[in-house]
This record gives sequence, C-alpha cells and structure tokens, in this order.
Amino acid sequence: MNALASDLAVIVKENQRIETSDGVTLAGDLFVGRDPRIAVMISAGTGFPRSFYRSFAEWLAGQGAIVLTYDYRGIADSRQGSLSGSEIEYWDWGRLDQTAVLDHLAEAAPGLPLTHVAHSVGGHFLGLMPNQDRIVRHAFVAIGSGYWGAHPPKRWPLEWYFWWGMGGYSLARWGYIRSAGGWTGEPLPPRVFRTWRRWAHRKDYFLGDLDGDLRPHHYEEVTSSIRSWLFTDDGIATPKAAEFIRKLYANADYSEVLRSPEDVGVKRIDHEAAFRIGREALWQEWWQWLSQAQEPA
Repeated sequence: MNALASDLAVIVKENQRIETSDGVTLAGDLFVGRDPRIAVMISAGTGFPRSFYRSFAEWLAGQGAIVLTYDYRGIADSRQGSLSGSEIEYWDWGRLDQTAVLDHLAEAAPGLPLTHVAHSVGGHFLGLMPNQDRIVRHAFVAIGSGYWGAHPPKRWPLEWYFWWGMGGYSLARWGYIRSAGGWTGEPLPPRVFRTWRRWAHRKDYFLGDLDGDLRPHHYEEVTSSIRSWLFTDDGIATPKAAEFIRKLYANADYSEVLRSPEDVGVKRIDHEAAFRIGREALWQEWWQWLSQAQEPA
C-alpha cells in the first residue's frame, strides 16, 4: 500500500480473481474505503493496464467507495500465454469481461449502488452487457468514436501510420501488436487490433455491426444516467467523435461536460491524463456525480 492509500485509510485487496462465463480468469484489485456509500467499476481504455488507474481508485475509495479495477482478457495481468494466434475479440471485453467484473463488484459491495467510471473504449460496450441495467450511474471520460475522420486532420498521418505502418508490420512480424514503434500501450491481441482498425475506418464506427457481430446486444435498453467528460485538448474523443456516443445511447439520460486544462489548473489533459495525479479537481467532479447514485427501486 502506498502513502496515498495509507493516509486515506484505504484497504487494498490485490489480485482479485474474476471468473468469466467462458472460463477466463481476469486480474483485478479491490479498494475499500471507510463507510462506503457506493461501488465503482473502473473500465480501462484500449491498452491501459489496471495499474494506470490505481491512484484514482485509491482516491475514490478514500472518499467513501468500494472500487474495482481490472485488466481485460489478453491485457497485462489477465494475459494468458502468447497473443500470437489469440482468438480474443474486441467485443469480448464488454460481453464477457465487463459483465463478470460487474457481478464480482456486486458480490463485494452488497447493498451499495453500482456505478461506473469508463475511459475511452471502456464506455463503448455497455450495450453488450446483459447485466448493464444494474449500473445506476456512469461517468464517461474521454469517450468518442474511434473513426479517424472525427479527429483533427493533424492526427491523420499518425493514425494511418498506427493502423497500416506500425500495426501492419507488427502483425506480420509477431502475430500481435507489440509495445513498440510508437505504441506505448499494452500488447494487443491480433483480432482486437484488426476489429479496432476496421471500425476506425467507418464513419459509423461499429454501428454497422449491431445487426451482425455484436448481436445479441442491449444498447436500446441502456437508460441509466450517463455524464460524459470531454477535453478541449483531446484529439481522439472530440465533440464530433462524441456524437457517436450520443447516438449509441439514445435512450439513456445523457449529458456532456467540456473541460479545458485551464479549467482544472493543469497544462494537459488530452486523452489519458485525466487519471494522473494533479487532476483531482476532475476527480472531485466525477465523485460528486457518482455519489448521488441510489439503489434502483
């Protein structure tokens, strides 16, 4: 336990074993604060290990929450064996992993409202979770379509290099996406990358697959409260890219907040830095939103 956790009297239960319905074991960490009022599941962005969210999770627990972080299958401590030839699909992270993690959190926090902090792709797959209706409130952070055309033109060469240069070479050379050539995230299973790349070249991202690969799904049934935080210096989850999210969750109680780095007294937020130490002003906003959650009637 680090100094932050100790100062906040947070109990950290590491190495949670989370079993999915298809027999995969996911790694997770549980953070328990004093007199918890809510339970929070933190769903990562693509390529981010659960350790990236540790400081935020400890802070949340210190406010009065039980918090569960986890690694998707094939990522970090949930990786089992070589990724070359892996059959893990992108949507498995929602349909199988997020579903199991939410059930695990419910068992760890009986009687508490279940809430969700989702980063990037962590908010894309709610409609694949058959138990999504158990979550009463979501805080979306930097979530928008991955379609390259919804991003600033100055990013396009970098994204094309990622999809077809570095990514294509890594698949051909190693059979999966290695953490190399400019990709600083965790290694990615090949099908995850190929599906992500395919969707990123469509204006409607994955909406066209709702009647295909993504069936069965429950997107029309998502009616819980979602508040989405976007950032003016984020070149991925832009307001234009967020239009996809509003369309995806058309029946949800959905609202957006746009923040600049200056609003919270920092030089940078971009796509991932909202979870780094020094952005506690944002964390406080998310906590205020989530802590209003109440158990469904």
